[in-house]
Amino acid sequence: MSLDTALFYAGIAVEAAAILVLFRQKITRTLPVFSTYIVFSLLNDLGMLLVRNYFPHSYWTAFEIEKPLDSVLQFGVLVELAWSVLKPYRAALPRSAIGAVAFLVLLAGAAAWPVTGLTVPHNFPAYWRTLMRIDQSFSILRIFTFLGMAGLSQLLAIGWRNRELQVATGLGIYSIASMGAAVLHTHVALSAQFLAIEDLAAASYICSMVYWIWSFLQKEAPRQEFSPKMQNLLLTVAGAARANRVALDDLRKSKP
Repeated sequence: MSLDTALFYAGIAVEAAAILVLFRQKITRTLPVFSTYIVFSLLNDLGMLLVRNYFPHSYWTAFEIEKPLDSVLQFGVLVELAWSVLKPYRAALPRSAIGAVAFLVLLAGAAAWPVTGLTVPHNFPAYWRTLMRIDQSFSILRIFTFLGMAGLSQLLAIGWRNRELQVATGLGIYSIASMGAAVLHTHVALSAQFLAIEDLAAASYICSMVYWIWSFLQKEAPRQEFSPKMQNLLLTVAGAARANRVALDDLRKSKP
Protein backbone atom coordinates (compact mmCIF):
# COMPACT_ATOMS: atom_id res chain seq x y z
CA MET A 1 0.00 0.00 0.00
CA SER A 2 1.39 3.41 -0.99
CA LEU A 3 1.77 6.21 1.55
CA ASP A 4 -0.94 8.39 0.02
CA THR A 5 -3.39 5.45 0.05
CA ALA A 6 -2.57 4.71 3.68
CA LEU A 7 -3.09 8.35 4.60
CA PHE A 8 -6.41 8.38 2.75
CA TYR A 9 -7.74 5.40 4.71
CA ALA A 10 -6.31 6.81 7.94
CA GLY A 11 -8.20 10.04 7.23
CA ILE A 12 -11.46 8.12 6.85
CA ALA A 13 -10.82 6.28 10.13
CA VAL A 14 -10.16 9.44 12.15
CA GLU A 15 -13.16 11.20 10.58
CA ALA A 16 -15.39 8.32 11.70
CA ALA A 17 -13.86 8.45 15.18
CA ALA A 18 -14.35 12.23 15.34
CA ILE A 19 -18.03 11.85 14.42
CA LEU A 20 -18.55 9.32 17.23
CA VAL A 21 -16.96 11.73 19.71
CA LEU A 22 -19.04 14.66 18.42
CA PHE A 23 -22.27 12.75 19.06
CA ARG A 24 -21.09 11.19 22.31
CA GLN A 25 -20.06 14.54 23.79
CA LYS A 26 -23.18 16.23 22.36
CA ILE A 27 -21.07 18.80 20.53
CA THR A 28 -23.50 18.48 17.62
CA ARG A 29 -25.94 20.60 19.64
CA THR A 30 -23.58 23.52 20.17
CA LEU A 31 -21.69 23.36 16.86
CA PRO A 32 -24.15 21.80 14.38
CA VAL A 33 -22.56 23.24 11.21
CA PHE A 34 -19.08 22.07 12.19
CA SER A 35 -20.48 18.63 13.02
CA THR A 36 -22.27 18.53 9.66
CA TYR A 37 -19.02 19.46 7.95
CA ILE A 38 -17.17 16.52 9.53
CA VAL A 39 -19.99 14.14 8.53
CA PHE A 40 -19.90 15.57 5.00
CA SER A 41 -16.11 15.10 4.87
CA LEU A 42 -16.47 11.41 5.77
CA LEU A 43 -19.28 10.80 3.28
CA ASN A 44 -17.39 12.72 0.64
CA ASP A 45 -14.23 10.65 1.12
CA LEU A 46 -16.21 7.42 0.98
CA GLY A 47 -18.08 8.62 -2.10
CA MET A 48 -14.90 9.67 -3.90
CA LEU A 49 -13.36 6.30 -3.04
CA LEU A 50 -16.36 4.55 -4.57
CA VAL A 51 -16.22 6.71 -7.70
CA ARG A 52 -12.47 6.21 -8.08
CA ASN A 53 -12.75 2.43 -7.82
CA TYR A 54 -15.91 1.81 -9.87
CA PHE A 55 -16.48 4.95 -11.98
CA PRO A 56 -12.98 6.33 -12.62
CA HIS A 57 -14.12 8.23 -15.72
CA SER A 58 -16.44 10.32 -13.48
CA TYR A 59 -13.89 11.10 -10.78
CA TRP A 60 -13.06 14.65 -11.85
CA THR A 61 -16.73 15.44 -12.45
CA ALA A 62 -17.50 14.32 -8.90
CA PHE A 63 -14.64 16.46 -7.62
CA GLU A 64 -16.01 19.52 -9.42
CA ILE A 65 -19.40 18.92 -7.75
CA GLU A 66 -18.21 18.31 -4.20
CA LYS A 67 -15.77 21.22 -4.04
CA PRO A 68 -18.41 23.99 -4.10
CA LEU A 69 -20.46 22.10 -1.50
CA ASP A 70 -17.37 21.83 0.67
CA SER A 71 -16.78 25.59 0.33
CA VAL A 72 -20.35 26.43 1.36
CA LEU A 73 -20.03 24.29 4.49
CA GLN A 74 -16.64 25.82 5.32
CA PHE A 75 -18.22 29.26 5.10
CA GLY A 76 -20.94 28.09 7.48
CA VAL A 77 -18.36 26.74 9.93
CA LEU A 78 -16.50 30.07 10.05
CA VAL A 79 -19.73 32.02 10.60
CA GLU A 80 -20.80 29.55 13.29
CA LEU A 81 -17.45 29.89 15.07
CA ALA A 82 -17.64 33.68 15.09
CA TRP A 83 -21.27 33.63 16.23
CA SER A 84 -20.53 31.04 18.94
CA VAL A 85 -17.72 33.18 20.34
CA LEU A 86 -20.23 36.00 20.82
CA LYS A 87 -22.59 33.74 22.77
CA PRO A 88 -22.28 35.55 26.15
CA TYR A 89 -23.61 38.79 24.61
CA ARG A 90 -25.75 37.59 21.72
CA ALA A 91 -28.90 38.64 23.56
CA ALA A 92 -27.66 42.24 23.52
CA LEU A 93 -26.95 42.19 19.79
CA PRO A 94 -29.56 42.98 17.13
CA ARG A 95 -31.12 40.14 15.16
CA SER A 96 -29.19 41.21 12.08
CA ALA A 97 -25.86 40.64 13.85
CA ILE A 98 -25.40 37.14 12.43
CA GLY A 99 -25.89 38.59 8.94
CA ALA A 100 -23.20 41.14 9.70
CA VAL A 101 -20.88 38.34 10.83
CA ALA A 102 -21.51 36.43 7.59
CA PHE A 103 -20.85 39.61 5.58
CA LEU A 104 -17.54 40.17 7.39
CA VAL A 105 -16.47 36.60 6.59
CA LEU A 106 -17.34 37.17 2.93
CA LEU A 107 -15.43 40.46 3.00
CA ALA A 108 -12.36 38.75 4.44
CA GLY A 109 -12.62 36.08 1.74
CA ALA A 110 -12.75 38.76 -0.94
CA ALA A 111 -9.63 40.34 0.56
CA ALA A 112 -7.83 36.97 0.45
CA TRP A 113 -8.81 36.30 -3.18
CA PRO A 114 -6.02 38.33 -4.86
CA VAL A 115 -3.38 36.50 -2.80
CA THR A 116 -4.51 33.11 -4.07
CA GLY A 117 -3.70 34.11 -7.64
CA LEU A 118 -0.02 33.93 -6.74
CA THR A 119 -0.15 30.29 -5.64
CA VAL A 120 -2.27 28.64 -8.34
CA PRO A 121 -0.36 27.17 -11.32
CA HIS A 122 -1.17 29.17 -14.47
CA ASN A 123 -1.19 26.09 -16.71
CA PHE A 124 -4.36 24.73 -15.08
CA PRO A 125 -7.75 25.16 -16.82
CA ALA A 126 -9.68 28.30 -15.83
CA TYR A 127 -12.42 26.42 -13.95
CA TRP A 128 -9.87 24.44 -11.96
CA ARG A 129 -7.96 27.59 -11.14
CA THR A 130 -11.17 29.08 -9.76
CA LEU A 131 -11.86 26.02 -7.60
CA MET A 132 -8.31 26.03 -6.28
CA ARG A 133 -8.43 29.75 -5.52
CA ILE A 134 -11.70 29.33 -3.61
CA ASP A 135 -10.16 26.48 -1.63
CA GLN A 136 -7.06 28.52 -0.82
CA SER A 137 -9.15 31.57 0.10
CA PHE A 138 -10.84 29.46 2.76
CA SER A 139 -7.44 28.22 3.91
CA ILE A 140 -6.40 31.84 4.48
CA LEU A 141 -9.70 32.56 6.25
CA ARG A 142 -9.24 29.56 8.54
CA ILE A 143 -5.71 30.71 9.40
CA PHE A 144 -6.92 34.25 10.15
CA THR A 145 -9.76 32.86 12.26
CA PHE A 146 -7.33 30.80 14.31
CA LEU A 147 -4.82 33.63 14.73
CA GLY A 148 -7.56 36.14 15.51
CA MET A 149 -9.26 33.98 18.13
CA ALA A 150 -5.94 33.01 19.70
CA GLY A 151 -4.71 36.61 19.72
CA LEU A 152 -7.95 37.99 21.15
CA SER A 153 -8.52 35.10 23.56
CA GLN A 154 -8.13 37.35 26.60
CA LEU A 155 -10.67 39.87 25.31
CA LEU A 156 -13.04 37.10 24.21
CA ALA A 157 -12.60 35.22 27.51
CA ILE A 158 -11.86 31.92 25.79
CA GLY A 159 -9.00 29.47 26.29
CA TRP A 160 -7.69 26.20 24.91
CA ARG A 161 -10.35 24.30 26.84
CA ASN A 162 -13.17 26.07 25.02
CA ARG A 163 -14.65 24.30 22.00
CA GLU A 164 -14.53 27.35 19.73
CA LEU A 165 -10.78 27.80 20.12
CA GLN A 166 -10.22 24.04 19.83
CA VAL A 167 -12.06 23.97 16.50
CA ALA A 168 -10.19 27.04 15.27
CA THR A 169 -6.85 25.53 16.31
CA GLY A 170 -7.48 22.33 14.37
CA LEU A 171 -8.54 24.33 11.33
CA GLY A 172 -5.43 26.48 11.67
CA ILE A 173 -3.05 23.50 11.83
CA TYR A 174 -4.44 21.97 8.66
CA SER A 175 -4.80 25.29 6.84
CA ILE A 176 -1.22 26.40 7.46
CA ALA A 177 0.00 23.08 6.05
CA SER A 178 -2.33 23.21 3.05
CA MET A 179 -1.34 26.79 2.21
CA GLY A 180 2.32 25.84 2.51
CA ALA A 181 1.67 22.92 0.17
CA ALA A 182 -0.08 25.24 -2.31
CA VAL A 183 2.93 27.57 -2.35
CA LEU A 184 5.37 24.68 -2.79
CA HIS A 185 3.31 23.27 -5.65
CA THR A 186 4.11 26.35 -7.73
CA HIS A 187 7.84 25.57 -7.42
CA VAL A 188 7.68 21.80 -7.98
CA ALA A 189 8.04 20.21 -11.38
CA LEU A 190 8.38 16.51 -10.54
CA SER A 191 5.26 14.42 -9.87
CA ALA A 192 7.00 12.55 -7.03
CA GLN A 193 7.65 15.81 -5.21
CA PHE A 194 4.06 16.91 -5.86
CA LEU A 195 2.73 13.72 -4.24
CA ALA A 196 5.10 14.08 -1.27
CA ILE A 197 3.76 17.58 -0.59
CA GLU A 198 0.19 16.29 -0.81
CA ASP A 199 1.05 13.56 1.68
CA LEU A 200 2.30 16.17 4.14
CA ALA A 201 -0.95 18.13 3.78
CA ALA A 202 -2.97 14.92 4.30
CA ALA A 203 -0.92 14.10 7.40
CA SER A 204 -1.65 17.55 8.84
CA TYR A 205 -5.39 16.93 8.30
CA ILE A 206 -5.14 13.68 10.24
CA CYS A 207 -3.25 15.51 13.01
CA SER A 208 -6.08 18.07 13.20
CA MET A 209 -8.66 15.29 13.50
CA VAL A 210 -6.65 13.55 16.22
CA TYR A 211 -6.32 16.86 18.06
CA TRP A 212 -10.10 17.39 17.88
CA ILE A 213 -10.82 13.87 19.13
CA TRP A 214 -8.47 14.35 22.08
CA SER A 215 -9.78 17.85 22.85
CA PHE A 216 -13.45 16.94 22.60
CA LEU A 217 -12.98 14.05 25.02
CA GLN A 218 -11.81 16.54 27.65
CA LYS A 219 -14.25 18.49 29.78
CA GLU A 220 -14.93 21.93 28.36
CA ALA A 221 -14.16 24.96 30.50
CA PRO A 222 -17.21 27.09 31.40
CA ARG A 223 -17.54 30.26 29.37
CA GLN A 224 -16.63 33.45 31.18
CA GLU A 225 -17.83 36.99 30.70
CA PHE A 226 -16.02 39.10 28.13
CA SER A 227 -13.42 41.56 29.30
CA PRO A 228 -14.77 45.07 30.10
CA LYS A 229 -13.22 46.43 26.89
CA MET A 230 -14.97 43.82 24.73
CA GLN A 231 -18.25 44.32 26.61
CA ASN A 232 -18.16 48.05 25.95
CA LEU A 233 -17.32 47.48 22.28
CA LEU A 234 -20.19 45.06 21.75
CA LEU A 235 -22.66 47.23 23.61
CA THR A 236 -21.57 50.24 21.56
CA VAL A 237 -22.01 48.30 18.31
CA ALA A 238 -25.38 46.97 19.44
CA GLY A 239 -26.53 50.46 20.46
CA ALA A 240 -25.43 51.98 17.16
CA ALA A 241 -27.18 49.23 15.19
CA ARG A 242 -30.43 49.73 17.10
CA ALA A 243 -30.22 53.49 16.65
CA ASN A 244 -29.74 53.08 12.90
CA ARG A 245 -32.68 50.69 12.71
CA VAL A 246 -34.95 53.08 14.61
CA ALA A 247 -33.88 55.96 12.37
CA LEU A 248 -34.64 53.91 9.25
CA ASP A 249 -38.06 52.94 10.63
CA ASP A 250 -38.86 56.58 11.38
CA LEU A 251 -37.74 57.58 7.89
CA ARG A 252 -40.02 54.99 6.31
CA LYS A 253 -43.00 56.12 8.41
CA SER A 254 -42.41 59.76 7.50
CA LYS A 255 -42.61 59.05 3.78
CA PRO A 256 -46.07 59.56 2.22
